[in-house]
Formats: sequence, C-alpha cells, structure tokens
Amino acid sequence: MPTLYTVIRRPLITEKGMTVKEVQNTLVFEVALKATKTEVKQAVETLFKVKVHGVRTATVEGKERRRGKFAGYRPDWKKAYVRLKEGEKMPEYLNSL
Repeated sequence: MPTLYTVIRRPLITEKGMTVKEVQNTLVFEVALKATKTEVKQAVETLFKVKVHGVRTATVEGKERRRGKFAGYRPDWKKAYVRLKEGEKMPEYLNSL
C-alpha cells in the first residue's frame, strides 16, 4: 500500500470546497491519479482520525496552455470528495487563512 502522502497530495481550498465542507460534512482533496477510493478512505481515516461515510472521485483533464506559438497540456489530476460520518468532528487543515 502506498504511503498516506502519496495518496493524498493536498486539500483543495476553494470556495466550492469550503461550501461543501460546511454544508455537506465533506472534505475535498487532490489525490494521486492511480489512487483508489479504498486507499483514499484509509488514508483520510488514518491521517485525520475520523470515520469516513463515502468517497467520490473525479478525474480532471488537463487544459491546453499556449506560450506564443507553442502549445502544450497541463497534466490530468484527480480529486476526491470524502464525506464523513454523522457526528464526526471536522478536521481543521485551514489554519493559515
């Protein structure tokens, strides 16, 4: 099994992510492209010491970027919506804002 920090890359701190966190008791992370839902669930439970209700994942395709006449693509990446069980305390990874 991969280590925790190779499965979970970073939390996604966006307006949508913060709204989902407050309203639906859900955390949003950027995860490894090959990470499975089970690996994400185990990593979040181990890292934050909470119980996970369910995991939804979405693969985001990289956008085309141009620099003058040269064109290339950003890499594809994967995000995971991790819903916590009822009554679980929401971990605070947003201390710097």
